Amino acid sequence: MKAVIPAAGLGTRFLPATKAQPKEMLPLVDKPAIHYVVKEAVDSGIDDILIITGRGKRAIEDYFDRSIELEDLLRAKGDRKMLAEIEKISSMADIHYIRQKEARGLGHAILCAEKHVGNEPFVVMLGDDIVFSQKPCAQQCVELYERYNGPIIAVECVPKHMISSYGIVKGRNVSENIILIEDLVEKPAPEKAPSNLGILGRYVLTSDIFQFLKETKPGKNNEIQLTDALRKLNKSREMYAYIIDGKRYDLGNKIDYMKASIECALFRHEMGPELMKHLRTILK
Repeated sequence: MKAVIPAAGLGTRFLPATKAQPKEMLPLVDKPAIHYVVKEAVDSGIDDILIITGRGKRAIEDYFDRSIELEDLLRAKGDRKMLAEIEKISSMADIHYIRQKEARGLGHAILCAEKHVGNEPFVVMLGDDIVFSQKPCAQQCVELYERYNGPIIAVECVPKHMISSYGIVKGRNVSENIILIEDLVEKPAPEKAPSNLGILGRYVLTSDIFQFLKETKPGKNNEIQLTDALRKLNKSREMYAYIIDGKRYDLGNKIDYMKASIECALFRHEMGPELMKHLRTILK
């Protein structure tokens, strides 16, 4: 499968930091957020990746490109470990780019991938959603697609006060953590929500989604909503929601960003113990 990573958003929730850099390039310790998304795709066996960018996002392309001057400097310094890590970044996968020329929403961004994807199923991974899991989240979704032969939408249980910030799925359980979708509701009021299962940034979609995206009328801010197209797709084929096995962070949310940064640091053997010691000290 190919992976599509929409990364064209303006990152307004993280201003002023995102005034001069893409939100996807905000670091978790020493790697930008989008590095973790691309690595998840690669760890899931996907090596053909299309990143949907926009104006002011060249830093993403530069990050995954080679830097000959930097490689020469590290080679001259004898820093073989860092040289190997830098070289690995530029050879992680076949990464392609296309620009979303105007901000018209997630649905429109995915529509930009039509020619690259063709008639095959594909994975969508939002560039500011990070999932920590034993088995890569994208791989979990692909395996379920192969089992059920239908689109898979990753979901998680969200607290009541957050329901109005999510697309919410309605359906019935067909097995543990798998729901046959009956409907999708975009950002409902908590008291009107059909469930507490919120859609997160991992999908396996079939190519017929493109036709429904073309037929979807723009809504608020002239944006084409993916959820609207998914509702139409759901009328033509069975779709499934999957409650992910993992911990997800929305890096557009400042609290989630701080939590993910701390967790990433705690994973690192060279800094985890010292950071834990510091956290225990300041939390006394």
